[in-house]
Amino acid sequence: MLRLTATVADPAPAEHGEGPIWDAAAQELVWVDITAGLVRRGRVDGEDVVDVAAHRGGDTVGFVVPAAAGGWLLGAGAGITRLSAEGEAHALIELTGEGGSADAGGTRMNDGACDRAGRFFGGTMGFDERPGAGTLYRLDLDGTVSTVLDGLTISNGLGWSPDDRTVYLSDSGATTVWAFDYDLDSGTFGDRRVLLDFSEDPDGVADGLTVDDEGCLWTALWGGGQVRRYSPAGDLLAVVDVAASNTTSCAFVGDLLVISTSVHAGRRREGRPARRRPAVHRAHRRHRPGRVPLPRPARRPLPALTPPPSSRTADTPPSAPEPREECAGSGHLIPAAHRRTGYFSDASASRSLTRPPVRSSAPA
Repeated sequence: MLRLTATVADPAPAEHGEGPIWDAAAQELVWVDITAGLVRRGRVDGEDVVDVAAHRGGDTVGFVVPAAAGGWLLGAGAGITRLSAEGEAHALIELTGEGGSADAGGTRMNDGACDRAGRFFGGTMGFDERPGAGTLYRLDLDGTVSTVLDGLTISNGLGWSPDDRTVYLSDSGATTVWAFDYDLDSGTFGDRRVLLDFSEDPDGVADGLTVDDEGCLWTALWGGGQVRRYSPAGDLLAVVDVAASNTTSCAFVGDLLVISTSVHAGRRREGRPARRRPAVHRAHRRHRPGRVPLPRPARRPLPALTPPPSSRTADTPPSAPEPREECAGSGHLIPAAHRRTGYFSDASASRSLTRPPVRSSAPA
């Protein structure tokens, strides 16, 4: 089994670092500090990441994806927020039945991603992490919002197989990573199976994840100070040791595996206190003595996709004419399924790839 060690990157520490993603158009790494409500931006400098800026996106910000016209779309608070390149945040969608304060048993957006067709998926969790409070939502190409899964606890990492026929979802509260059959044409989840069960793992539970061009999952281990690589059958293939207890997510950027970490108290296991470390670490992909190169991203052409017709009813609020976002793959510098885990971005993220437009609904 391959064993690697991550080293600390330069960005200033965060309380609850999460969700690194490569913004290819801006040539920046973007991630969030959930509890601080911040979107963090960094520049990859050789084998390090250097702080560029931080923008407030809401009371809490669970995840971020780049937008074609500049700026980003966020899973923030209890819905979806547009963050401009200048750092101005505007709420687009408030999800019915979500929100409220921590003291009142409220919920918040936690993690999410886009599929290759550009659909935006976002999952929620209760502030108190109570079972059943989490839901996974889908924002479709026509601007409608649908419930994909309910009864989750901590809806977390999301990623697709290289052939787009399987989608992986981590529920940290249920200590499980599921594999679902996936229909790219409709964006629907089918039959599911348990891929990884962490209920008896002494180290921790699965958090955020990414998928490489060989179809293997890299999952951050909350409470375990690790990122692990698993085969599509669930066999453990590699471990990256991290000098922080709570690893939260990971993404490939060029020659680096970037890993986010947290010192937040939630989900912390007894006897394993969080160690204060910067929110971004990195493990090398380059071949060095004692190290094996990590998988390279695949660059296969994508099929043409046509947006479905509008399914809005008279009771559904009309879509606002702006903002209008174009979808594209999430950058050719990171593994294949994150290439397919598309941005709300334009073809500059993946050169010749094109996507149908997406329109967000009007603010509530």
